[in-house]
Amino acid sequence: MTLETSYTFSTTIEIIGINPFVYVPKEILKHIFEKAAKSKGPIPVKGAVNSIPYTQTLMKFKGEWRLYINTKMLKNSPKRIGEQIEISISYDSEKREIPIHPKLSEALAENEAANNVFQNLRPSLQHEIIRYIANLKTEESIDKNIPKAIAFLLGKGKFVGREKP
Repeated sequence: MTLETSYTFSTTIEIIGINPFVYVPKEILKHIFEKAAKSKGPIPVKGAVNSIPYTQTLMKFKGEWRLYINTKMLKNSPKRIGEQIEISISYDSEKREIPIHPKLSEALAENEAANNVFQNLRPSLQHEIIRYIANLKTEESIDKNIPKAIAFLLGKGKFVGREKP
């Protein structure tokens, strides 16, 4: 396990659309890009907001890198625009893979047509379906949503807010 260098700064919460965010200072971004060995695409980070730990992804939007401050990171963050906060941030080298739920895997194995569609989806949509099922809290919800996912893959209904795969 490598020890990641953490950087701390104070900043003000801003908003774009409905999303609270902060700008990460350019010098800190430079160090994170070096650790990540990239400066394009989403970059996994971790740290703390006002001493509360978080994991998040740095995103570039409209030409600017932003750290979005969601309600898991900071309670009531959309209502805290303009508030000064203390941020620590470092590159997160830990893998963030979510394993496919065994029941989803089984359903895909039992339906070749749905499995073919799933395997040919772009990775981000595969991940979205896997994450959705994995984050369901009850077996009842899982059992109810897996058939919906299979139907969606077969072009027969909506799933994860989409009309077609």
